[in-house]
Amino acid sequence: MDIPFNKIHAAGNEIEYISNAMKRGKTSSGGYYCKEVEKFVESKFGARKAFFTSSCSAALDASAVIIGLENEDEVIMPSFTFSSTANAVLARGAKPVFVDIEKVTFDMDVDDVKAKITAKTKAIYPVHYAGISCDMEAITSIASRHGLKVVEDAAQGVGSMYGGEYLGTMGNIGCLSFHETKNVTCGEGGCLLMNDSTLDEIAEIVLEKGTNRTKFLNGEIDKYTWVGLGSSYLGSEIAAAYLLAQLEEMDTINRKRRVATSNYYEFFRASKLVEEGHVVLPSVPWEMRSNYHAFVILLKDEKTRNETIVKMKEKGIAVASHFVPLHSSPMGRSLGYEEDDCPITEEVSKRLLRLPMHTGLSTADCQKVVARLEECLA
Repeated sequence: MDIPFNKIHAAGNEIEYISNAMKRGKTSSGGYYCKEVEKFVESKFGARKAFFTSSCSAALDASAVIIGLENEDEVIMPSFTFSSTANAVLARGAKPVFVDIEKVTFDMDVDDVKAKITAKTKAIYPVHYAGISCDMEAITSIASRHGLKVVEDAAQGVGSMYGGEYLGTMGNIGCLSFHETKNVTCGEGGCLLMNDSTLDEIAEIVLEKGTNRTKFLNGEIDKYTWVGLGSSYLGSEIAAAYLLAQLEEMDTINRKRRVATSNYYEFFRASKLVEEGHVVLPSVPWEMRSNYHAFVILLKDEKTRNETIVKMKEKGIAVASHFVPLHSSPMGRSLGYEEDDCPITEEVSKRLLRLPMHTGLSTADCQKVVARLEECLA
């Protein structure tokens, strides 16, 4: 592609840090760079405690064990998310209860959340789509009234904020992603943010493969043993070394993506695509500060969207659709859901188009993307 959909940002110190990690002689979890990543996240984001994990999926899986999900429990989450959010819940025998999204941010509809709460509801999993925060004030208030846990799926929201607080730090637990497609990356990686001190002890057991090894390392016991559920959720030292270099450049990365976003808006305003109804542009509420993870637009219908993807590819520009709603997927259908259960999610999914977004986008690139869209939609 002349203009790729995604391009990894090179911070500059990745190779140096990886080399240093190898010289230190420890490449599994818990080494110098793992600890430096965790300290960085705690300090930068204001997280009470951070654990570097092998992926955001691993963090989500661990969170489900930590909050004690069991058979018959229900967890409210948007249908418009990746399968990892639901898989973490299903793996514990609990049921994902899908809610619709709202039309501005494409995040979970708070009114639908209220409507779906039952006596079996154990937790709410808000998903911050494209780096735009859910209404966390409303969600945490609802959770508090009903005695529910909140686990933030902030996979796309590293560096985004809501009301002055970083995403992932407002729920009982937050889950971040450093996958190759994210703003800040180490190929595969994630972070588990512990914001609720009452969950600390169980979290340490879960993350240490079900053992009380943390107490042993802290000198609280003279040997450690298997005491509960857990798995190998923690990330490696090599991945952490790469990630630290990226995290140190996070503000620069997000600033460059903001510039690209501004360029897109400028060129769309200069075109007639919005005025003539071909394109609906995204809108970010004032209290939500984005990390500019994605630039998404809505086209007229699914047919137009699908044709545009093909035409843009022929013009050397990579664009993409996004999530197939979980409720209407084969797995969702097997759980008893139907297409009409989340109508706004269905409509958005069929019309949504993601444009190239990365730090390598020049002003000319953004202008070219909009110009080629005009040709495709004329």
